Amino acid sequence: MKNTAAVEFVNISKVFESRYAIKHLNLTLPKEKITTIVGPSGCGKSTALKMINKLIVPDEGNIFIDGQDIGLMDSVNLRRNIGYVIQQIGLFPLMTIEENISIVPRLKGAKKEDIKDRVTELLNLIGLDPEQYRYRYPSEISGGQQQRIGVARALCADPTIILMDEPFSALDPISRVQLQDELISLQKKLKKTIIFVTHDMDEALKISDQMVLLKDGELVQSSHPIDLLRQPKNEFVREFIGDRYFQDSFIQHMYSMHDYEGAKR
Repeated sequence: MKNTAAVEFVNISKVFESRYAIKHLNLTLPKEKITTIVGPSGCGKSTALKMINKLIVPDEGNIFIDGQDIGLMDSVNLRRNIGYVIQQIGLFPLMTIEENISIVPRLKGAKKEDIKDRVTELLNLIGLDPEQYRYRYPSEISGGQQQRIGVARALCADPTIILMDEPFSALDPISRVQLQDELISLQKKLKKTIIFVTHDMDEALKISDQMVLLKDGELVQSSHPIDLLRQPKNEFVREFIGDRYFQDSFIQHMYSMHDYEGAKR
């Protein structure tokens, strides 16, 4: 039987200063889907995300990628094979756009011609003219364009998994909506496993194939966003998501946004 799990958390716990950041978390994240992780501030969203590429190591439990225990993997190798996009973008100011995008393939020893071709492909994919942007520096482009470059960099080594930690939260509303739409479009083309932390409920409901809601480091609910709205597990889910999202008119709107296999009520 084909394994549909990209990432599995098995009894994962992490304690910081005598407080559980993650507590006995058991969670499966599906392949080739966008999973968003939401919850109150301090609930463990970013901690869970950073455990996937071993920026944070759990105190208890195991994490598996494609059935392999990452605890047994070389950390540097693991990170070079997982895309990572953060809110601060993290472009190197003294490197050109091409150099920023291609940093992981260069570290892995890819050929110059292959790198150039890959950068051209990715700039076209994110809607930036390669000849116009390749040799520019980050300070010469807008914040929205810089975040597009951050996404292209995460894709450059062709990872199967991309981690995104509130990547659009610092952008203006128009740029944010544009990048959400572009992310959905890219996902349909590339079929990556994207794990996305956000505080923005509109964003989570829009882009998700699966939503994971955490509270105090524990899993509250994990489901398709429509299922979450139709069948919230408890009152905390309703309170955190917000009453307006549970209105029939909004749920019907959700059907128009998502490919949904469940029955329409």
